[in-house]
Amino acid sequence: MANGGAGVKALAPVLVVLAVITVLWYGATVWLNAQWVYDQAARDGVQVSFADLIPATMAQSRPVLPAPHQVAAEFSKMVFETRVTSPRSLVFHSWVTLSGTLLGFGLGMALGVILAVGIVYNRAMDMSVMPWAIASQMVPIVALAPMLAVVLSQLGLGPAVSKAFVASYLTFFPVVVGMVKGLRSPDPMQLDLLRTYNAGSSAAFWKLRLPASVKFLFASSKVAIAAALVGTIVAELNQPTGLGARLLSGSYNGQTAMIWATLFVAAMMAGALVLLIEVGERITLRRMGMQP
Repeated sequence: MANGGAGVKALAPVLVVLAVITVLWYGATVWLNAQWVYDQAARDGVQVSFADLIPATMAQSRPVLPAPHQVAAEFSKMVFETRVTSPRSLVFHSWVTLSGTLLGFGLGMALGVILAVGIVYNRAMDMSVMPWAIASQMVPIVALAPMLAVVLSQLGLGPAVSKAFVASYLTFFPVVVGMVKGLRSPDPMQLDLLRTYNAGSSAAFWKLRLPASVKFLFASSKVAIAAALVGTIVAELNQPTGLGARLLSGSYNGQTAMIWATLFVAAMMAGALVLLIEVGERITLRRMGMQP
């Protein structure tokens, strides 16, 4: 009973915030969609009361801001009521986006770790690579994605590869920063102790620097996986499938409920990916004896 009461108390603030957001959302729906109702009433030469205004703003086929129940209905239709192999299914497009995200994340992680090791152990790389890595993030991803798509298509590489390149481009930077910080985190006295025992640089790396960087790597990975998902969705704005393609299609056709449903799917996917990394972090740190 005590555990149940504690669980309810922990859940109560979340429910309160969710209720406040829902109320504000409904209020914004009435406010943003009211002008269309007034315009229609003016054309028909009728007056609209406040009691008629509220249901009218929440039943539009192409609202400026869809109501929460409209988004929920669209989400249910495109996730549960449509075959997963159908191009109209958000499950189908989610898998396309997820595959590109994971591939880009893996490539970016590998590149980031390699660059971080080079930066820590090589002063020339430290002075040259890190400034370029920082400068690379100043390029707008919206401008970079189409250019990469054109270049890679000329090389005979498909859209999946271009998505992976964009995702890895956004992934490697937080990994580089986190790993460099982690590899440099051991106390100088610990490094001096290893030298006292005549341990080489490779022993210092495997026995001290790398274990010390694990926490930093997982922390940066949580940021990187979310960035990889964003990069994949942006790259899909020029492609026929994926969540990005659904967002662009909904924008062209004025299907705002579909846009919001797609955004919720993307948000849930990002949350699930971050949660998986967090679970992996807990398991890894527990096995390393760094967490009870």
